[in-house]
Amino acid sequence: KKGEKLEDENAALHAADELRHLIGLEFLNNSELRSAETGNAASIVSAFGPVRQALFNLQRNFALEPPGGAAGAILDGRDIGTVICPDADIKFFVTARAEIRAQRRARELYGEAWEEYYEDMLQKTNERDKRDSERATAPLKAAKDAILLDTSALGPDETLAVALDQIRKNRPIAPG
Repeated sequence: KKGEKLEDENAALHAADELRHLIGLEFLNNSELRSAETGNAASIVSAFGPVRQALFNLQRNFALEPPGGAAGAILDGRDIGTVICPDADIKFFVTARAEIRAQRRARELYGEAWEEYYEDMLQKTNERDKRDSERATAPLKAAKDAILLDTSALGPDETLAVALDQIRKNRPIAPG
């Protein structure tokens, strides 16, 4: 938002440090966090070690003390199960074929006109996967104890049903 270059490690670290003052339910509900620009920027700046450390602290604290006094938190990210919360009770490695993820993202961002953006979105998806998988610090990979959840052929309701079923199987929930 400030117009800094994504390759500027000091600017990225300053922005990451500022996040600790902003994190709250209102901030987390900001739709800009789900934009293509934000996702791409996050993938680039998160390769910097000091930025990763600042974000590690922020995410770990969020998991341990969720906002609003919540009893727990669900975190989403490419290193949550391996780095941020390696001791989480339940971990999912949610994936889908790159073509499916690109199609879903294009639909999310462009609605009815998604098809004209699909090829560009597929290229960006593959580039981000490559960048995140090859980074030296906290690369994209499944935790050894994560439950693989391939959503390529599943819709949102089906994905939720499978996840809840796995949670019940792996950590029985008391009635009521």
